[in-house]
Amino acid sequence: MNLVRRLAVCAAVVAGSVLIPATVAAAAVTVPFQIDPAPFGNPNGSFDVPAVRCAAVVDEQPGTATITGGKDGRWGCLLSSEIRWLNLSTGASGTAWLSDGLNGIPAAVALQTGTGMVAVTVAPVASAAGTTTPGFAFFHVP
Repeated sequence: MNLVRRLAVCAAVVAGSVLIPATVAAAAVTVPFQIDPAPFGNPNGSFDVPAVRCAAVVDEQPGTATITGGKDGRWGCLLSSEIRWLNLSTGASGTAWLSDGLNGIPAAVALQTGTGMVAVTVAPVASAAGTTTPGFAFFHVP
């Protein structure tokens, strides 16, 4: 039953991300997603390794999406993680790395995806984070 709920939420997010661009004004849109650490194979994380909150921010610049933390001040995403993206509308793709969060600047990277529906995965460096389930998001970039 829990799997059915998760699939329904994912379907709603994908459907919403297709419908939202027609109704959104010029304000920046934040699409939250998470990365689940899996200590000892536990996909729900644990007390000492909670889920990591990331976000994709769109509408700040045309054709650009920013991957950053989902908490206040854009903190919360794993530092130095690999980002892979695919523009489903144009076929363009690429990779990038989240910054290291030094000097009080939150980890973030601006992706030049172009306009269209974009799929993004965020995968922490395996040796630094242990076993993780990559985070992913789908959103429209105007």
